[in-house]
Amino acid sequence: QVQLVESGGGLVQAGGSLSLSCAASGRTFSSYAMGWFRQAPGKEREFVGAISWSGGATYYVDSVKGRFTISRDNAKNTVYLLMNRLQPEDTAIYYCAGSSLPNTIVKFTPHYWGQGTQVTVSS
Repeated sequence: QVQLVESGGGLVQAGGSLSLSCAASGRTFSSYAMGWFRQAPGKEREFVGAISWSGGATYYVDSVKGRFTISRDNAKNTVYLLMNRLQPEDTAIYYCAGSSLPNTIVKFTPHYWGQGTQVTVSS
């Protein structure tokens, strides 16, 4: 069982940067692939990207590729989402998720969810 808590959301101007963190409880964090999702108002939750259990592989959807970076620190049981060049269309609630499939990051399958953190990008 893994419990996830996101932090770091807030309001930022277009073109700015924001870093999100997701702290996990449980001794098995390092065996999970971790992913980030987002849900904008009135839209379905969408996959943003994921990182393998070791941090050796990452995957991003096209809309964030080159702007967002996912990393993890297994010693701290934390995964990060660094978001650069933010645009108003990035406004959403951002969720981290854990998957018990440690190397499946393209077709990431979430098994655990955080509660989400709001990111608002003003134009």
